[in-house]
Amino acid sequence: MTKATKQISKLFAAMVLAGVASHSFAADTIKIGIAGPKTGPVAQYGDMQFSGSKMAIEQINAKGGVDGKKLEAVEYDDACDPKQAVAVANKVVNDGVKFVVGHLCSSSTQPASDIYEDEGVIMITPAATSPDITTRGYKMIFRTIGLDSAQGPAAGNYIADHVKPKIVAVLHDKQQYGEGIASAVKTTLEKKGVKVAVFEGINAGDKDFSSMVSKLKQANVDFVYYGGYHPELGLILRQSQEKGLKAKFMGPEGVGNDSISQIAKEASEGLLVTLPKSFDQDPANIALADAFKAKKEDPSGPFVFPAYSAVQVIAEGIKAAKSEDTTKVAEAIHKGTFKTPTGDLSFDDKGDLKDFKFVVYQWHFGKPKTEVSPQ
Repeated sequence: MTKATKQISKLFAAMVLAGVASHSFAADTIKIGIAGPKTGPVAQYGDMQFSGSKMAIEQINAKGGVDGKKLEAVEYDDACDPKQAVAVANKVVNDGVKFVVGHLCSSSTQPASDIYEDEGVIMITPAATSPDITTRGYKMIFRTIGLDSAQGPAAGNYIADHVKPKIVAVLHDKQQYGEGIASAVKTTLEKKGVKVAVFEGINAGDKDFSSMVSKLKQANVDFVYYGGYHPELGLILRQSQEKGLKAKFMGPEGVGNDSISQIAKEASEGLLVTLPKSFDQDPANIALADAFKAKKEDPSGPFVFPAYSAVQVIAEGIKAAKSEDTTKVAEAIHKGTFKTPTGDLSFDDKGDLKDFKFVVYQWHFGKPKTEVSPQ
């Protein structure tokens, strides 16, 4: 990023975040920024990230904090908008925050990560899955979730080996996350000998998908994979049912939200979704899951436990480095293995997890999802 671009970004930050309250920090705390959507169409996913992060901060503080200091949460709303994410990243830097859990959407995470790397801020995203985020040789950027380069093949292989559809359509929302994972699914299907008859994008935010549904019906599609988020897929599911399209649907973790059932109603029944493992169902995590429930928070969201683990990795990284110097902490994170509610986490040179598996679930309207991945 050039100096001129930085100056423009900082001016934009001042304008966009004029309404964000300034923060006053205690000197004896370690500030943890939590950056993601508190507003906008995918704020439900932000709720998961904020919930998991704040629970980790609360529980670490209850055990004495980190090297005698308490962790302090500082919340930032990027609305999953790339421009606002840049503004947020600049505000993080201006606030003196050196550790960030976030961002959530890949399209917001990537430009924000440029600023964090340049300014020496450690960022751990619990949700952004685009491989592009960690292909640039950055040392400050990590994630506690898998990549679309793994999620796409997991979905594609399941479709080819277990669903075995006759005519497939792959749709996406033309955004970094949605188009990226849709392309990975398409490539996997074609390698398995499954022809993709329709590969097209829709516009995020649209409400009327009747022309696309008609096109799918005309092509006699019996399976649809959608790369994107739940607001659009929920409407596509409902409108497909209304227009008599009898096709099975599948999507990534970006559609795995109870809101899709509120939008699609019974049309969401049977939807296939790739998600992180249901960490809240792990017997080792019962006490933690109960702690969320006691606060009337849902521990089952796909980004809740990865966000918790992100805070834990930061805390343990600081302890291992015996320093809050982010260069030293990043080195400790790269070298370490961290025992967390999402497993024993270790990172490769790019900041990606060395081992992460996505699971295929079947969505049920009004009932809990069920795992259908081959054992």
